[in-house]
Amino acid sequence: MNKKVEKLPDEKKNFPKFLLLWAGEFISSIGGGLTSFGLGVYVFQQTGSAAGMALVTLLGFLPNLFLSVPAGVLADRYDRRILMMLGDGLSAFGIIYILVCMMNGGAELWQICVGVTISSIFSSLLEPAYRATITDLLTKDQFSKASGLVGLAGSARYLISPLLAGILLKISDVKLLLIIDISTFVITVIATAVVKKGIKAKVEETTETFKQSLKTGWKAIKKRRGVLELVVISSVITLFMGIFQILAEPMVLSFSDSMVLGIAETVCASGMLVTSIFLGTRGLKKNFTKILSISLAVSGLGIIGFGVIENIYIITAFGFLFFAALPFANNCLDYLVRTNIPDKLQGRVWGLISFISQLGYVVAYAVSGVVADGFSKAFDVSVGRGAAITVMIAGTILILVALPIMKNRKIKALEERKEL
Repeated sequence: MNKKVEKLPDEKKNFPKFLLLWAGEFISSIGGGLTSFGLGVYVFQQTGSAAGMALVTLLGFLPNLFLSVPAGVLADRYDRRILMMLGDGLSAFGIIYILVCMMNGGAELWQICVGVTISSIFSSLLEPAYRATITDLLTKDQFSKASGLVGLAGSARYLISPLLAGILLKISDVKLLLIIDISTFVITVIATAVVKKGIKAKVEETTETFKQSLKTGWKAIKKRRGVLELVVISSVITLFMGIFQILAEPMVLSFSDSMVLGIAETVCASGMLVTSIFLGTRGLKKNFTKILSISLAVSGLGIIGFGVIENIYIITAFGFLFFAALPFANNCLDYLVRTNIPDKLQGRVWGLISFISQLGYVVAYAVSGVVADGFSKAFDVSVGRGAAITVMIAGTILILVALPIMKNRKIKALEERKEL
């Protein structure tokens, strides 16, 4: 017999507790961004290939993806804050492993892959529990603001981390970045522990098996056909966005250095900062479907412009446009799903949604580096230009996928809370 932890009805007005939890994840995002940037530069310098960087990203991503579904079920059965603490705390061991390898003479590609995989296995516990905890703490009127702040925390790995990492790599090496990342896990666990003490919970008995829990979550998604369509669309979107994310670094590194890359990424991500602050303070009130469609189309335009020419100023300008539009899309997706799923099913539903929607990233990480290297050889251009061609194709298709969303009746019904 399993036990399911649910929140009490009077726990829905806890925005200060959410802010503390969010602050911990903000700091953790900075640390994770330092590691991601540092390992990306390290692998590219060692291999000179976009495929090597993509391989590390893929192997660090897959465990998180495939374990998100069972992690979602656990988030509905057990204390979500404990799961967050375990996910954040234990994921540090993978980074520690890479650090030890580097201190013993340098980490080989396979060792880096092992380390990021270990870290990803444990961090898979975090996402469904974190998303469900937001629902535990807040009211529906606060969801849009919370989503904006969550987007702001996510932007830290692109806004703060690259610039900080670029500076630190000038005075030290990647080992310092890993040490800083490891230290942030401690702060995050402490913040989550404090929030846990402030949340009263009641334990409810349940005889539902793991398989039955998954079926219940899947039925909740299928019941609202617009939610199911959003999940499928999200998977297509993550495919093209993943291609952009994995190839942006080799595009810049092919004609510049890590310092310029860090500054460029920070300026680009400041677009996300501006719109995330707006959404975190004001939120969106209506027209979620229309805003979703437009913001994704603008993101596609930013991706196309990013690859046009090897000019750091033009690249930075279009990168800013891409990141500025992204929080609007994420905010709309989050709101439309969250307000159409029962609170008690949030954990398993978010686990399933995370798995399905992020399948696009798997394809992107698996093929983007290979395709970019292939274009490089086929057109006899640099790896950076091969990556640029791939990125521009991805941006074009993203626009074609985004525009029809505006007229999708099933998705619009979610906003109007109607059955179709």
